[in-house]
Amino acid sequence: MSSARRLLSIAARAALRAAGDVEPNPMVGCVIARGDTILGIGHHLKFGGPHAEVNALADCARRGNEPRGATAYVTLEPCSHFGKQPPCYEALIRAGIARVVCARPDPNPVSGGGAAKLAAAGIECEFTRASTLATHLADPFAMRIEHKRPWVILKWAQTIDGRTATRTGESQWISSEASRREVHRLRARVDCVLAAIGTVLADDPCLTARGVARVRRIARRAVIDPRLELPDGCNLLRTLDAAPLTLFTTLHAAERSAPRADALRARGVEVVPVPPGPEANEHDVDLRAAVEHLAARHDATNVLVEGGAGLAGRLLAADLADELRVYGGPLVLGDEHAAPAARGIVAPRLADARRLELVRVRRLGPDVAATYRRI
Repeated sequence: MSSARRLLSIAARAALRAAGDVEPNPMVGCVIARGDTILGIGHHLKFGGPHAEVNALADCARRGNEPRGATAYVTLEPCSHFGKQPPCYEALIRAGIARVVCARPDPNPVSGGGAAKLAAAGIECEFTRASTLATHLADPFAMRIEHKRPWVILKWAQTIDGRTATRTGESQWISSEASRREVHRLRARVDCVLAAIGTVLADDPCLTARGVARVRRIARRAVIDPRLELPDGCNLLRTLDAAPLTLFTTLHAAERSAPRADALRARGVEVVPVPPGPEANEHDVDLRAAVEHLAARHDATNVLVEGGAGLAGRLLAADLADELRVYGGPLVLGDEHAAPAARGIVAPRLADARRLELVRVRRLGPDVAATYRRI
């Protein structure tokens, strides 16, 4: 591994410590080094707080290291605008940094351009081209900026033969307690947890983060409910004081069941009638419009999708699934009628299949946890 790649990897791991604390800002890490010697490390700690470069320079001061003439390795191009904090490039110039290596350009047209400002000040600035954790770190932020929608994470637990429930619908528990604890930690750092009404009717979930030492974000719960079937006594409604709830329904259902929609709104539920789009008919919710609403109305950067083979299949087919978290339990059902992980994707040839990049594999108790991302 090259020195630059190693130092950017250290910066990326530092940035990950703030997952759930900085959104809708991107996670950013910075390492200041002279040669292979690290002088300071910093990351963006929380939304509205000092940025990674400023914190890395402060760490240099705490360690008694002089950053003048050193190189800054940053996971995202230093910003160039005044927001809640002053521009990062100015701090690097004042500190006498001689060179800046960035994992990727800033996709935000408002705050981008820091590299040009640094170059104008005589500071060498370069971008890496390798696909690494450092380059992928800002993917959710870039998705919001460039495509006006959140980063969508599909999560499911499956058997060795790829089934998520028995033919009778039994799924508790395919994955181990260790995997389920991780899912709760994931819920505690995303902006929204999304499920299909079928999953809600079958499992009556709360979709809240439980048993987590520090809940970084109170994730909004959202349900794709084309016919407004959400039961009055369900756990989602009983726990409205714990986290807000959004129902995405169709225009047809909202008009036909207007009293029901009004009653839900009176309880504090956001009911969103979604106009039919190119990827949905009048009796289905347009998923692209739904996730775009979460970004536009609720500043959602990361959405975790739990439950529903049909919903998973529709998201994959519409190219709306950006990341997959698959928890494989040590079970084999061997039943062709057991529930698949995703349904409704038409891929008659391998060439038509949706291909993803495997980025991480771990063992969690008896399970195998695999993370895939869009290529």
